[in-house]
Amino acid sequence: MRKSMVMKIENAQAQMRKGVLEYCILSIISRQSCYASDILKELKEAKIIVVEGTLYPILTRQKNAGLLSYRWEESPQGPPRKYYELTDEGRKYLAELDKAWKELIDAVEKIRNK
Repeated sequence: MRKSMVMKIENAQAQMRKGVLEYCILSIISRQSCYASDILKELKEAKIIVVEGTLYPILTRQKNAGLLSYRWEESPQGPPRKYYELTDEGRKYLAELDKAWKELIDAVEKIRNK
């Protein structure tokens, strides 16, 4: 495969990951209270995100939108840690995103399988 084609594919993949990043963050936090490094670790393992600086602005934006809250918890390994949780509004928002995600998958599958 030509180098230009590889670069186009990599760019398309990055745009797809970027498009679902906020949804993935909310999904991770929905399972349990999370420390930012735990969220980052899971995103990296799934190859959704690799740059740490991307996570914190999204968490702040989601908190400011009323989707997340946080609490400080003492840590045996250093300073207190900020643990994020979904608010009731965040749970409702995630439920709507779940519906939208399923609709999107169904639509893409219809197109791909025609």
